Amino acid sequence: MSLVDLILKKRNGNELTDGEIGDFVRAVKERTMADYQISAMLMAIYFRGMSSREIATFTREMALSGEILTFPSIKDPIVDKHSSGGVGDKTSLVISPIVAACGLPIAKLSGRGLGFTGGTIDKLESIPGFQTELTPEKFTHFVEKDGIAIMGQSASIAPVDKVLYALRDVTGTVDSIPLIAGSIMSKKLADGSDAIVLDVKYGSGAFMKTTDQAVELAKVMVGIGEDNGKTTMALVTNMDQPLGSAVGNNLEVMEAIEALHGQGPEDFLLECRAIASAMLELGGKASGPDEAEKMVREVIDSGAAFEKFKTMVKNQGGDVSFVEDPSLFPQASFVLEGRSEKGGYIAAINTEEIGKSSLLLGAGRVRLEDRIDPSVGIKVFKKIGDRVREGDLLFTVHANDRTRGEAGLKKALQAYEIADHPVKGVDHPVFCRVRRQGGEDVEERIL
Repeated sequence: MSLVDLILKKRNGNELTDGEIGDFVRAVKERTMADYQISAMLMAIYFRGMSSREIATFTREMALSGEILTFPSIKDPIVDKHSSGGVGDKTSLVISPIVAACGLPIAKLSGRGLGFTGGTIDKLESIPGFQTELTPEKFTHFVEKDGIAIMGQSASIAPVDKVLYALRDVTGTVDSIPLIAGSIMSKKLADGSDAIVLDVKYGSGAFMKTTDQAVELAKVMVGIGEDNGKTTMALVTNMDQPLGSAVGNNLEVMEAIEALHGQGPEDFLLECRAIASAMLELGGKASGPDEAEKMVREVIDSGAAFEKFKTMVKNQGGDVSFVEDPSLFPQASFVLEGRSEKGGYIAAINTEEIGKSSLLLGAGRVRLEDRIDPSVGIKVFKKIGDRVREGDLLFTVHANDRTRGEAGLKKALQAYEIADHPVKGVDHPVFCRVRRQGGEDVEERIL
C-alpha cells in the first residue's frame, strides 16, 4: 500500500497488518514519509486507536528500528523506571541514585518535556555542563563502572520514537494510549533493562485524567513488557496536584537534591520511596515493600544516595559544585506572588493549567525549536485540602520577563478552586500497583 493508503486505512478505523505497521515505521526511519504525513498518521491513531496486537507490533518495530543495548558484564538485574508524564515530576533524579546506591544498576533513557509536562533530560541539562547525549559505549561504561547513567534518547536507540515524540509534542497527539505505550515501551525494550517499573499518572495534570484510563494504560504497558521477557510493574499515581512544590527545571533539581537529603514535600518523598521500593523488589534486592523501604531510608540517611547522584553528575560532565551548593543555580529576575482571593479550603487544582503556566514562562516548549529557560517556574505552597485565608500565599511565579510572569500568574490563579467547606486531601500519591501473575493482570490497591 502507498503511505497515503496507510493513513486512509487507519483514518477509516481499520486495523493495520503487522507488515503495514512495519512499512510505516521504516518510512519514518528512512525519512521517506514527510512530517505532515507522519502527523496525519499520528492524528488518525489518536482518534481511531489501535488494537492490542497493533500496539505490540508498533512498539516492537520501534524498538527494533535502532540499536538494542546489552550489558553482558553486569550480573545484577538492571531495573528501569519510566513515568507517563506529570507536573513537578522529578522522581527520576531521586530514585535513580537511591536504587543505584542499594546495589541495583540503573541504565536509564529519558525524554524531554512533552506538552505541559516536564522532562528529565531538560531538568538534568539545567545543571551546568551536564551531558545527556552519550554514545552507547560511554553510557555502558558509566553503568558498568558506577552503576548509574541517565541519557537522552540517542539517534541509534529507537530512532523512530524520537521523530514521533517530537511531532506528538507539537501536533496535539500526546495523550493517546497507543502512542504513549509505544513510545515508553519501545525505549524500555531497547535500553538493556531486565525489569521495569512504570509510573502511570492520572488526574488533572496527567494525560490520563481518570484512574480507569491510567489503569488501562498500565495494563497495556505491563503486558508489552511481560510479553517481551521483562518483569514489569506499574504504579498508578495521583497527579491532581503538582508533585512536590517545584515546577520548572532548576527549581525541580533543587527540590530533588533536598529529597536526596530526606527533606522536602512529603508527597514527593512518599512517591519516591514507593517507586524505589518497587524497583528493589523487582530487582531481587528486597523480599517485599517493608524491607525495600528500609533499604531506601538507609541510603538516604547515610548520604550514599546523594553521593551516587554526585558521581553521575561528575561522570556526565556536570558541575558538581551546583549540586553541593544549589544556591549557585541562577535565579529568575522576577518573583511574583499568587495569593488567595478568598478564604476557605483548596478543593481542586487544575494541574494541567499549572503546567501550561510554566510553559508561558519558558520552562517548556510550545514549538519544536523553542529554547528552555532553566531558571523559570512555579513553586506551589498550598495543596488540595489545605485551609487558606484571603491573601494567603498559594504559589510564587519565577520569571525572567515581567509580561510573561504576569500571564503565568493569571493562568495559575485560575487553576485553583476554593470551597467554603473542608475538603479531603490526597492521603497517598500511589493509587494502586499493577502487575501480571499467572497470565492475569492484578491490581493491588493502596488507597
